[in-house]
Amino acid sequence: MFLPIVIYFLIFAYLPMTGIVLAFKEYNYQGGIWGSPWAGWSNFEYFFKSGKAWIVTKNTVAYNVVFLALYTFFSIAVAIFIAEMRGKWFKKTAQSFMLLPYFISWVIVGAFVYNLFNYEFGVVNSVIEWFGGDPVDIYGTPSYWYFLLPFFYLWKWVGFGSILYLAAIMGIDQECYEAAIMDGATIFQKIYYITLPLLMPTMVILVLLALGRVMRGEFEMFYQLIGNNAMLLDSTDIVDTLVFRSLVGMPDFGLASSAGFYQSVLCFVIILAANGAVKLYNKDYSLF
Repeated sequence: MFLPIVIYFLIFAYLPMTGIVLAFKEYNYQGGIWGSPWAGWSNFEYFFKSGKAWIVTKNTVAYNVVFLALYTFFSIAVAIFIAEMRGKWFKKTAQSFMLLPYFISWVIVGAFVYNLFNYEFGVVNSVIEWFGGDPVDIYGTPSYWYFLLPFFYLWKWVGFGSILYLAAIMGIDQECYEAAIMDGATIFQKIYYITLPLLMPTMVILVLLALGRVMRGEFEMFYQLIGNNAMLLDSTDIVDTLVFRSLVGMPDFGLASSAGFYQSVLCFVIILAANGAVKLYNKDYSLF
């Protein structure tokens, strides 16, 4: 029974990892992956000396930490809010509407956002002009996207995240709540003293799993919402979009491979460090 799983991971997870050798080669089409000459650390030197390494690392970590913090907070808040609803029909309707953005492609969201914020014919600027104001160049001003990107990330993912936490809340022994009610606990006291502490293991595991991807940005969102807008790249470029542009635009296999390798190493280090920190706090909450 275990053999199919081993074969699956060997073929689709471990075998493609051999392509990491491209980070140390000067790739050419004639030689291919294995026939191209070795380049040592020159691809990494180029990646770091180009100035892109610091920009994409800073953007990737900063955006993902903000995404993770807001996602965890709002997912738990929404899950608790839904769990405390009394009307069954209203509860199911709220869940359906919250989950709907999860099924909408970032391509559609990108088109929607473009038509909303376009400088010439966007809905936002049309409304501003109708009231006599000056149009706002949202696609030419990076500061707006520090708020818009987290907003659209939450809009898409909080519904899905709330279901995970809601499932954990439904698994809490109802006798705890009944005992609290008999002792005169208010709804906020039940949440603070029962729900939140019992949600802690689920939250720690989900945060640890998310930390393992903190160097992997939400590529589809960044690429569909920002694209190759040069005015926003320094503020919104992440490792994944840099790798994609390096392959599609130039193509520079060496830079893309070295950036991807650098990203994987950082992800590995972050997950080890985070798991170690959790283990120091409470062994039962750690992943391994």
